[in-house]
Amino acid sequence: MIVQRVSDLVRVHRLQVDLALAVGLWLLITVSAGNLGDVGLAVSGLQILPLALRRVAPLPAAGLVVLGCLLQLAATDTPMASNVAVLIVVYSAAAHDPVRWRSLTVLGAALVGAAVATADWTGRAGWSAGAALGEAVFTYVFLTMSVLVAWLLGDVVRRRKALIARLTAQNEALARDRAQRARLAAQGERASIAREMHDIVAHSLSVVVVQADGGAYTARAALERDRTAGDPAALERAAQTLETLAATARSALADTRRLVGVLRESGSAAEYAPQQGLGHLEPLVQRLRDSGVPVGLAVRGDVGDLTPEVDLAAYRVVQESLTNVLRHAGPGARAEVDVLRSPAVLLVRVSDDGLGLVEHDGAGNGILGMTERVQVLGGTLYAGARTGGGFEVVASVPVHGQESGTDD
Repeated sequence: MIVQRVSDLVRVHRLQVDLALAVGLWLLITVSAGNLGDVGLAVSGLQILPLALRRVAPLPAAGLVVLGCLLQLAATDTPMASNVAVLIVVYSAAAHDPVRWRSLTVLGAALVGAAVATADWTGRAGWSAGAALGEAVFTYVFLTMSVLVAWLLGDVVRRRKALIARLTAQNEALARDRAQRARLAAQGERASIAREMHDIVAHSLSVVVVQADGGAYTARAALERDRTAGDPAALERAAQTLETLAATARSALADTRRLVGVLRESGSAAEYAPQQGLGHLEPLVQRLRDSGVPVGLAVRGDVGDLTPEVDLAAYRVVQESLTNVLRHAGPGARAEVDVLRSPAVLLVRVSDDGLGLVEHDGAGNGILGMTERVQVLGGTLYAGARTGGGFEVVASVPVHGQESGTDD
């Protein structure tokens, strides 16, 4: 943690840090070198102090160091401790300058400087030609290799920083993508739960309303006929109706609690998965029959091996369609439920012959929810007036959902 804080502090205040290091290095060189004289101090200062700009402005810093080296050539023919600034500025240009040609320019200037320094520092008086040549070759190779190693080290650092920057950017992009996927998944879950809540509550409460109206009417009729003794048969029918109402309400409450539990508790998807499917059509139809609506049911083909998504979607289409029959078909209407399973497609048709108390315009949440369910699985849904009167809903769903139409 401390190392990270120091690193962050150095990165934020790198100019101040480099200035302090440059001044410290210059003072160290001047103290250790002894009496440099005014010219020596000026030369070493011109070579060392520009290192304060080595990261924020590598090329100008290299230019000032070159100027200091030219001043050294004019003042003396011997190397100085401050010449280490050449290696530092070559490394810094390769490591910190984002423009490639500028670091190569600094490298080229340093290699030329190595040749000029070799010529200036070798060939002393009294040396034989062979000794002078050997010293010159050794000096040039040493200086050149030093410059190349410094540049290569800086270039390695630059490449590493670029790689880390790319990986960081990729990680940030992946994190944004994961967050977006999580948001989309949460939105999808909310939409799915909203559809489930609508289908369960709308259907169950529609049955509750019809049953309650029937029970109240029957009870009132019995009381009107004989306010003293009453009509036992009528009262029995009223009691049965109210019992059906209570059972339906309890079922709706249990389903609602299970779905809301998804929002409150952690658990497997199977634990909270809706339990209804085409195998539960008979109890669904019977509740409508108990409400006084004649309903015919025909299931052709094997629907036992459908995927849970297709099975639930088909059940919800039938449930919502029968709810609409209760709401809109009017008195005396008859409904028909026809389910056909083929090898590739599941067909569901719910129709009624009612006159319709309220016109179907397809704008309600029920039809919209059915359409969304079917389209998610790659199917189609039609809801509209039936030839000869009444209303019908026809859904066609691939038995394998969206994957049925692709091989990828």
